[in-house]
Amino acid sequence: MLRTGFAKRGFNPDTAIAELNKTVPLGRIAEPEDIADAVYFLSSDAARYIAGTAVQVNGAKPVY
Repeated sequence: MLRTGFAKRGFNPDTAIAELNKTVPLGRIAEPEDIADAVYFLSSDAARYIAGTAVQVNGAKPVY
């Protein structure tokens, strides 16, 4: 799960986010910055030897 504008429409976002946070092993849903940090790393020289893999940025909650 990623916190975006969805949380602002039609229901109490604080309650919804709190409930979603309980379902993620790391304790919270992703912020946009969490995804951006992974993209930044993968586009950096530090990731120069990474090829052909899927990197899951999911807070340890598999999404199938």
